[in-house]
Amino acid sequence: MKLRLPRLHCTNPLALCAAVLLLAARGQAEPLPLERAVRLALAHSTGSAIANADVQRTFASYRELRNNYLPQLNVGSGLGWTYGYPLSIEGSAPALANAAAQSTVFSPAQRQFVNAAKTEWHASEFQDKDQRNAVIQDVALTYAELAKWEARLVRLQQDEAQAQQMEQAVAERLQEGVDSAVDLNKAKLVAARVRLHRAEASGSADVLRRHLSTLTGLPVSAIEIAPETIPALPPVASEEDLSEKAIASSPAIKLAEQHSLAESMRALGEHRSLYPSIDFSAQYARFSTFNNYTEYFPPRTFQRDNATIGFAFRIPLFNTSQRARAEAADAEALKAKKQAEAARNQVAEETLKLQRAAEQIEAAREVAQLEYQLAQSGLEAAQTRIDAKTGTLHELADARVQAAERYLLFQDADFEYQRVRMSLLRATGDLEKWALPGAASTNPASK
Repeated sequence: MKLRLPRLHCTNPLALCAAVLLLAARGQAEPLPLERAVRLALAHSTGSAIANADVQRTFASYRELRNNYLPQLNVGSGLGWTYGYPLSIEGSAPALANAAAQSTVFSPAQRQFVNAAKTEWHASEFQDKDQRNAVIQDVALTYAELAKWEARLVRLQQDEAQAQQMEQAVAERLQEGVDSAVDLNKAKLVAARVRLHRAEASGSADVLRRHLSTLTGLPVSAIEIAPETIPALPPVASEEDLSEKAIASSPAIKLAEQHSLAESMRALGEHRSLYPSIDFSAQYARFSTFNNYTEYFPPRTFQRDNATIGFAFRIPLFNTSQRARAEAADAEALKAKKQAEAARNQVAEETLKLQRAAEQIEAAREVAQLEYQLAQSGLEAAQTRIDAKTGTLHELADARVQAAERYLLFQDADFEYQRVRMSLLRATGDLEKWALPGAASTNPASK
């Protein structure tokens, strides 16, 4: 007698309706390619906005120091009642109107502080670049993992239907006295495991879809990925040392190096604060007639309009406090230099680890793929024997279980390779070119 497995009938109409509505809603959603998801995330990311705000802040700090060479003009009034000799109000004589201008003309210390601020500004651009790469990696990994779980859900739906059919067939054979209760429990266990894997896949997919929605700013209902839009990952050449490439392109290293340079300039500025400096100063004031000026100054020589313009020379002779501040700045510069060296060593070591891990995981993925193909071939052979009436039902069930397990292992190995490979692309500075092919970066730090 030829073995026929019964068809699966839905025993939960509400679940069926919910699944149909979910599929219909997703069918109406526009597919979201990976490149568009990355661009939306870059425009919507709070981390990128924070990094960009830091760039604007450091640029404003640089302009603040640089503009000290431009005259700062203040206009106001120093009105006040006078008893006796006219004393000053906030350092100026009482006047109906006054104007003062002041700027730096020559200051070795100020020059170094301006250079340090400019260097910190450029360093913040590398931080912005690093945050941009972090957003791209987050989106790409989320997208790839969501593709994995959705593909697993499709496979598990088929496995669940087959497991329920197998359970029903074994129950019928038990009633006929062909199988035992142990065989029925085994079939139930297989079905329960499939339901467990399906619940895990469904929950993980929902969490990842919510995270992708948060990254891109799109509603969850509009997230429908297109796995075919994920670019192929370039192979890793084992003989090539990617550490040097990572050191040359790493924004983290460039950030540390620029910060070290800025601290060195700042320390030099503290030392040059002990050098002479020249400031420009100008002031105009219109005096009043009710502040007792005429009682202390001859009326013939007193005039209401007065102006002063000139230069202020400062020559520090003894300032132990400034010397201590300069020594502290030297210590900060040395600390920043060592931190830059540590960052360089860390990037080189982590890149080498990623490169070797990518090679190992690529081999493990190939093994998992071959094992899955063998298990799939075994399943097809078991099905052929069933059709030819030479196989048993339990052989088919075992082949299905083995093929399903090998498929899950292959999926996990494939995603682990994608994760490590994307991390390596970020380390070598190639992640953005991979995720956004043909798009020229407009970030100054990438030029």
